[in-house]
Amino acid sequence: MTRRRVVGYPRLVTRYVVLLRGINVGGKNPVPMARLREVLGDLGYADVVTYIASGNVVLSSAHGADRIKHEIEAALPKAFKLHSELVGVLVLSAAQVRTVVAQRPRGFGDEPNRYHSDAIFLIGITASEAMEAFDPRPGVDTVWPGDGVIYSQRLSVQRTKSRLNKVMASPLYKSMTIRNWATTTTLAKLVSD
Repeated sequence: MTRRRVVGYPRLVTRYVVLLRGINVGGKNPVPMARLREVLGDLGYADVVTYIASGNVVLSSAHGADRIKHEIEAALPKAFKLHSELVGVLVLSAAQVRTVVAQRPRGFGDEPNRYHSDAIFLIGITASEAMEAFDPRPGVDTVWPGDGVIYSQRLSVQRTKSRLNKVMASPLYKSMTIRNWATTTTLAKLVSD
């Protein structure tokens, strides 16, 4: 874990990545990043950084991941007009994000011009449970279970034939949030700084 002392905190704090599910997607659940940073700052989190407008936050806190999750889940509907059944919060330590990157399948994400590669982060379900929602199309989709994540790769020239959309229609999808591989690796760098 990345731990350091932050001015104003009486004890050591940890850097976390917070992934917000279901915001700023297709015009639904709009959450401006500047306002999100203010809300999280008002909750007492330090070093709050957002990355692109798809619900990626890096912050520091002396609290554990469960408490951060519950505080943010309670604050979001008060600060923004949201359809709460679509929104989810996942809090990962720096070590967890680094592990997702380090334990990727061999070659995963190495050919961005050939494949669309995504990390599908799991919220409250295991990888074996989540895999039930996947039906990869041979020659197009490949999926691998990981620790708290499903690695999904689609052949770019065949992406319209991908069965990833079937996953989005599954009831299990409410327990997942997708980040492309470039975003995932950037968040791993941001949380380690």
